[in-house]
Amino acid sequence: MTTADQAAPSYPFGPPERLDVHPRYAELRRDEPLSKVTMPYGGEAWLATRYDDIKAVLSDHRFSRAATVGSDVPRLRPPLESENILSMDPPDHSRLRKLVSKAFTVRRIEELRPRVQIMVDELIDELLDAGQPADLAKIVAWPLPVRVISELLGVPKEDRNNFRTWTGLALATGNETSPEEIADALNQLLAYMGGLIASRRENPGDDLLSGLIQARDEEDRLSEQELIVLAVTLLAAGHETTANQIGSQTYQLLTHEGYWQRLVAEPDLVPQAIEELLRHTPLSAGADNARIALEDIELGGKVIRKGDAVVAMPLLANRDESVFEHADRLDLDRRDNQHIAFGHGVHHCLGAPLARVELQVTIGTLIRRLPGLHLAGESAQVPWRRDRIVRGPSALLVAW
Repeated sequence: MTTADQAAPSYPFGPPERLDVHPRYAELRRDEPLSKVTMPYGGEAWLATRYDDIKAVLSDHRFSRAATVGSDVPRLRPPLESENILSMDPPDHSRLRKLVSKAFTVRRIEELRPRVQIMVDELIDELLDAGQPADLAKIVAWPLPVRVISELLGVPKEDRNNFRTWTGLALATGNETSPEEIADALNQLLAYMGGLIASRRENPGDDLLSGLIQARDEEDRLSEQELIVLAVTLLAAGHETTANQIGSQTYQLLTHEGYWQRLVAEPDLVPQAIEELLRHTPLSAGADNARIALEDIELGGKVIRKGDAVVAMPLLANRDESVFEHADRLDLDRRDNQHIAFGHGVHHCLGAPLARVELQVTIGTLIRRLPGLHLAGESAQVPWRRDRIVRGPSALLVAW
């Protein structure tokens, strides 16, 4: 516990190690579930570690994302002057979300499942052609979400490697990448999308980007800058998180004894297993996306003062023993899984149905076509991405 005369402990508590969760989180959840921490940029913030508190922060409109824009608020990464749908409150957030929500309904995404299946089979063919051992992260995990979101948005094949590079840099934490490099990558993304929008205006297609351009030009439902930033956000969020989760979830199944073989024997268990993997598998390197209290608010038995910052990471809620029995255990038999891996409240991940389909199809196809899949080496030899806000293996050598 800190006092007024003590500096709040530095956060994060240590560099991310594989898919480990730092033990300090569990200690805080038990002893001081709402505590002050000093973020790498912007000073002190409240860190929430319990399920109910985290859901409250994510859903209560009095905790504002918009209040962070243009302010030196506590955060994990160097500040970037870029307002986007993730940093908006209603009604602006609701207006932009409505423009794209129809493209990501469960029904619409289920219609894409056969197309995703074709892509996954093509990539697994490439994995087999590469010979053993092969890098599943490079050949399958990364290309699949890029192809899917590119087709949805209408991004040409020849541009996909560039935006993957720019997105990776834009999501750096700043420990090994300079703020200038991060800002430059974001500017490259924005410039690229501005050019693609101009091209699509001349030659519209049957894709999400063309629909957004129509909403801008004919219906005046968003500004030109909002159009560009929204498209970049969809592009980045649509592949970075899922690509890392495919790699991380495959690693989880291959390193928990008997889990891969269990799914091979019981393929109908895959959807339930994916939900448990989503709950258990860390995605973010730490709590980010601070929210600012717009008034004094009681939370977790404490009073958050107006202007205070609060950070809340869904993973910490998903490891709360008061909600999930044996929360630190990966349990493929877990039912009624009320995880919030995709967030909660108005910022609940728009692409959750798409991510679920991609994960289900990928894992389901791998267990069917490569039932003997295993790591080509020791688990300790698997390299992990560093200096990135999103966690995942940078390579995953496998054999079959």
